[in-house]
Amino acid sequence: MEVKHFVLAKCIQIPLYCFASQSLANSCPFGRFSCIPDAEQSFLESLLLAQWEDKMWKGIYRYDVTSSEMKVIGGRRKFLAQLNEEWNMDRLPDPDGNEVCCRGDSYIFNWMKHHEELLFCVASGENATPELIPTAPVPNASILVLSNVTPVEYGHVFLVPHGFTSLSQFMDARTLEMVTRVAVEVNNRSFRVFYDCSMESASLYFQDRFCEACYFSNHLPVEVTPMVTLWDSGLGGIRISSLIDYPIKALLFESTSNIKISVEALAETCFCLQEKNIPFSFLISDCGKRIFLFPQMQTSATSHSVSGWECSGYFLFKSRNDFDEATEEAMVNRLGDVSLDEQGFQVVKQLCCSIASKLACLFLGE
Repeated sequence: MEVKHFVLAKCIQIPLYCFASQSLANSCPFGRFSCIPDAEQSFLESLLLAQWEDKMWKGIYRYDVTSSEMKVIGGRRKFLAQLNEEWNMDRLPDPDGNEVCCRGDSYIFNWMKHHEELLFCVASGENATPELIPTAPVPNASILVLSNVTPVEYGHVFLVPHGFTSLSQFMDARTLEMVTRVAVEVNNRSFRVFYDCSMESASLYFQDRFCEACYFSNHLPVEVTPMVTLWDSGLGGIRISSLIDYPIKALLFESTSNIKISVEALAETCFCLQEKNIPFSFLISDCGKRIFLFPQMQTSATSHSVSGWECSGYFLFKSRNDFDEATEEAMVNRLGDVSLDEQGFQVVKQLCCSIASKLACLFLGE
């Protein structure tokens, strides 16, 4: 499906960060990307935070998210809770606002109306090292980085694909690779990327075509949950694990040295889930090395889905009473309500392992 941009994106001049020519598609070890000491900021992170904080000083955010009250919900799972009475669930505009429109093979988003929220964009480069062009037109096959004016946490941004040659209803392998590359090159374990695909908006191409990312100062509960290995390439490629005793059934795609296999396996798995009308979310963690997948069940009794950060054990409350009264049992029930049953999860596990095995043969020659 051809994508036609009717908005003159080339008229918008913003900073352009170009990745080094070394691509994740080269099946290179993580060590070649994550070589920056923890005490130092990467080139991309410095750009991201400088741009985000500049917008903060200009007052585009509706509140100071750093002043939100936080607490650890009592219980062994250590779920995190934030009180934010000004936060709302509105994300990027939908077609009803005449800012996004999908007509046949056309995809329209009026970036000019959101120019203040645009921070910069990232794209593939041709040089041996990353390059920052202070002002440039928005290229095709890039990821636009926009501020979220109602942030969940510090540094909250949208990662929006722009100008790719095809438009699918989910985060395909090429786009996912670009997004994961952002996490790798930010190179900060506090930086997490989330993606949500709900069947409620599956008919709207745009709604499931962007990720969100922000900084969390502490481990998210899902990241420290015990797990059992389901499949391991054995050659330093990818390992798939299942979480043990977590309220929503989840899988972990872990890149032991080759991120390409992990990205491809996740993308193909997500495609299969969408084909079966199974909602899902995922969390990109640990500088891109670990990706948690949360398939969800949606029935007439559970018409809602939960967000990626909720699946990860981080909950937002708009009411002081709800925040004060939040219990681990209630959060466990909220996640459990949308979790796949054991039979459905077994099918997903077998699917993931089959896909990973196929890709390992392709990439690693097993």
